[in-house]
Amino acid sequence: MKCAVCSREARGFGYFNAALSRTDPRRYSDRWVFCSMRCMQPFARVMEHLTRVQEDAVLDPSDLELAALRAALAPLGDYVASLGMDRPLADYRKEDVLRLVEVVVDAYQAHMLDEHERMAAKDRAFFTQRLAAQPQPTTGANPRIPF
Repeated sequence: MKCAVCSREARGFGYFNAALSRTDPRRYSDRWVFCSMRCMQPFARVMEHLTRVQEDAVLDPSDLELAALRAALAPLGDYVASLGMDRPLADYRKEDVLRLVEVVVDAYQAHMLDEHERMAAKDRAFFTQRLAAQPQPTTGANPRIPF
């Protein structure tokens, strides 16, 4: 076997991906063998960085985003039903898949837009009520600022 870094003969140094379970066949690879610690350490640093990047890539969705995802299910179901429920995804044409993506994205964005407009209207009502409750400014050189 050859060193994964310098291609010299490997001498018993190896790397395994500790992020994967012990039974996962991707955890160990005979491509990840090295001739020395000098070759193994930079490889291990790169692999640890890649693992961190992959873990950080997915963010937990907010409650608003989860609601938008749920709102996209009904249009998605309607579209899939129009194509045929017994038809596997692998049999979809390119146009069908693109339309499916469009349906989901449109439903998600529409829900997010509606929610943001609802929250903006609620904020407007609050500030309008707050402004109406403020005493009227007195006439003079320095009118009072309402907030």
